[in-house]
Amino acid sequence: MKRLWLVVPLALVVIASACSSSTSTPTSTGSVTGQVTLTMWMGYTPPPPVDQSQEYLSIQDMVTRFEAAHPNIHIDLQYVNSDNALQKATVALQGGKQPDISYQYGTNMPQLATAPKLVDLTQRVQDPSFDWNDFFEGERAVATVDGRVLGIPALVDNLAIVYNKDLFAKAGVPTPAPDWTWDDVRAAAKATTDPANKVFGLVFPADASETMVWQFEALLWEAGGDILNADNTQAAFNSPAGVRAATMLQQIQQDGSLYLDFHPDSGQYTNLFNSGKIGMLITGPWDLSAFPDVNYGVQQMPSFDPGGSHVTIAGPDNWVIFDNGPDRVEASWEFLQFMASPENVLKDSLATSHLPTRASVEQLPGFSAFDAKYPGVGTFAQNLANITKARPQVTQYPQVSSFLGLALVSILQGQASPQDALNQAADQANGVLAVPA
Repeated sequence: MKRLWLVVPLALVVIASACSSSTSTPTSTGSVTGQVTLTMWMGYTPPPPVDQSQEYLSIQDMVTRFEAAHPNIHIDLQYVNSDNALQKATVALQGGKQPDISYQYGTNMPQLATAPKLVDLTQRVQDPSFDWNDFFEGERAVATVDGRVLGIPALVDNLAIVYNKDLFAKAGVPTPAPDWTWDDVRAAAKATTDPANKVFGLVFPADASETMVWQFEALLWEAGGDILNADNTQAAFNSPAGVRAATMLQQIQQDGSLYLDFHPDSGQYTNLFNSGKIGMLITGPWDLSAFPDVNYGVQQMPSFDPGGSHVTIAGPDNWVIFDNGPDRVEASWEFLQFMASPENVLKDSLATSHLPTRASVEQLPGFSAFDAKYPGVGTFAQNLANITKARPQVTQYPQVSSFLGLALVSILQGQASPQDALNQAADQANGVLAVPA
């Protein structure tokens, strides 16, 4: 399952221009009365072919079981490409044709937060029976904008390091332990690099895209830094921690151990990894099925200091509810609770290889079958505990990311020092952040 690191350009999404700035909070939280038909947008492709439609079939199965238990509620599943879901929702809101439930990227939430028809779920998730804290901290952060919970986690992932066991063994590099550091990674990258045969120890994006920034942000957090300050008013990535993270990448590049991927979304790195030309890559569980020719292992992200942070980054997506009247809102919430129950989350994980969105799922009796069915995914599931931060939920984030991405490219190409490049990007970001959203 290939994930897209989408950051929606602000010019595409100006929901506030079509709507007022409040968010709906229906007063009814009782049972559904009468017959209700819900429209649900989701981005999973229906069959054929069946063998590539596991995600759609999993949701369809949940809909079928839910409707059997709730005969007064019918759910009309509609395919909407998730890349276009925010823009389509904007148009639908203008015409009053919004769905009841929609799948939305986590990066869409700051823009969606301005829509008056988006339902505020804060009070609902605080019901003890829902157990909001069972969702991982990073998921909750992405679903929350300005203190309001506006979505329920639909999908979660994270970054770890996937390594070639055969290249490690050939170079005499020990199997990475959970407490490894970036110095260990640098040493392993040097040891597995073979210039004569065009083998590189580590691959890293170099196109200034969100894919590149997304991976760097994990390093930044592991070094103890942050993207923005506490109130999201100024850049913080040019701190000593940010310089330390960027310098580590620069040093691996100067060692000759870093393969710079200028087209990371083209899939070239998967071909190189499969052909034994890459020792390590930073990626997520979606890529494992693309490595049929590699004897690989998976280990959590390294820390910068022994005993330090192994925090990772996730790109959680959400289910959101639009207000089409009390009964339809209540029916939508009942279905989302059903989908998000630990038992159904596990069922979906086993059917699709999705990581569980709830911590408690890993304690269920059937969870042991997960890693057995999808080798390596279990390590990513354990790594969910390291998701403690999220990208800033501000509308200016795409521009901040762009400035940071360009700075990282200049660092890796030797055009500027880490401190100078990050300072310049921070000045640019501060200019954008100073303008009211």
